[in-house]
Amino acid sequence: MSHKILIIEDEFAIREMLTFVIEQNGYKAISAENYNDAQQLLMDETPALILLDWMLPGMSGIQVAKKIKQSDSYKHIPIIMLTARSEEDDKIQGLEVGADDYITKPFSPKELIARIKAVLRRTQPTATDDPIEIVGLRLDPTSHRVTLEGSDLHLGPMEFKLLHFFMTHQERVYSRDQLLDNVWGTNTYVEDRTVDVHIRRLRKALITHDKLIQTVRGSGYRFSTRMD
Repeated sequence: MSHKILIIEDEFAIREMLTFVIEQNGYKAISAENYNDAQQLLMDETPALILLDWMLPGMSGIQVAKKIKQSDSYKHIPIIMLTARSEEDDKIQGLEVGADDYITKPFSPKELIARIKAVLRRTQPTATDDPIEIVGLRLDPTSHRVTLEGSDLHLGPMEFKLLHFFMTHQERVYSRDQLLDNVWGTNTYVEDRTVDVHIRRLRKALITHDKLIQTVRGSGYRFSTRMD
């Protein structure tokens, strides 16, 4: 599945250019011209990265970055800020509010894609077939086996995919829609309550480790070894 990149940029021509460059390089681009539009997209989509313009009408890019990073549902999404400001103090300000990188205009398409790839490498779990082990729970993507303290667990296909996603995205809250998007895929049309059914099945299968999958009231679900 191609990574989705959300562009938040008020100038139409720049939005179009960014969309073209991103899609030419194998990513999917979605775009908004202000925070309100972006917020609606974030509710419907789960971008892997946000390209955020510093100068936006109504609410600055700095303010938008703060809001995103204060949200349990979106704070894990990396942000690259786009700006004409090149002063070091401005760059530091952007990074301090949670931006993961900073590109000064004008920039070349090659630089943009290189920065996107670098940030995704740092922030996304590696696409590897190596086994994952957390507190005695072991998942092997290659053999499609899950064991708990050495004993085999028998999971259905969706429970396996759901557990794999959770184990590679720890300590992040995902809404039902975001889980549907990431685990079931954007072209699959199922009810969001389907997620609850599979969460219940997965918890039952995990036996003593069922509390690793936590319900975050009003937000969704989180995989965590912390019990606070």
